[in-house]
Amino acid sequence: MHFDIIHINQLSKKYKGVDIYAVKPLNFTIQKAEIFGLLGPNGAGKTTLISMLCGLLKPSSGTINIGTQNYQENKKKIQQDIGVVPQEYALYPTLTAFENLLYFGAMYDLKKTDLKNKINQALQDLGLYKFKDKKIKTFSGGMKRRINLIAGILHQPKILFLDEPTVGVDVQSKNAIIQHLKKLNKNGTTIIYTSHHMDEAEQFCSRIAIIDSGEILIEGAPKTLINNTKNAMRLEDVYLNLTGINLRDRV
Repeated sequence: MHFDIIHINQLSKKYKGVDIYAVKPLNFTIQKAEIFGLLGPNGAGKTTLISMLCGLLKPSSGTINIGTQNYQENKKKIQQDIGVVPQEYALYPTLTAFENLLYFGAMYDLKKTDLKNKINQALQDLGLYKFKDKKIKTFSGGMKRRINLIAGILHQPKILFLDEPTVGVDVQSKNAIIQHLKKLNKNGTTIIYTSHHMDEAEQFCSRIAIIDSGEILIEGAPKTLINNTKNAMRLEDVYLNLTGINLRDRV
């Protein structure tokens, strides 16, 4: 049985001193245990939208409901159910992998014995247990990316936000990350994922929304979007058809 775990109504964001909306009033839902991909060019409004959904940014208008609870009224409780894995490494380079995870895990008020068990299991699952006492500054990009992921899931969140979770990593690390995320999802975790890797998004996501200029242009299952777009063979064709081929460089 499917039910909505995230429901947004007329959600928008307009930054102070700026004439245009970063995110225009949006309405959509995300179902429990869905892998929802939010795709769009640089400056499209993805980061602003995700920041509002995570409670890091106050909307200009509209409401966010997580399950049956309104975000504005139950922010603290809802944030305990949310995990965030940012694109930037949120790690201390001079601490070991285990020390980093112990620090981040303590922020979720997990009991120390329970936390240590969770850390060891996650390190084992992602092939990093033998490096747990090595300092983060000695890790490769792929290893840091996996530690970054573990830091965001130690409290077993019901909803996990991922920003470019496999950017700049080797093929083996990418595979390990994706397989672990699929395992989490199979166990009931709802995943909201942003990326510029169209092929990865096509294979990984159960549903996609493409956003540009602060509004959602299209949403649906990747295969359905491809089948409904003329001459499209893959998700990248759908994306370019909607957002155009012009460069989005910004300074």
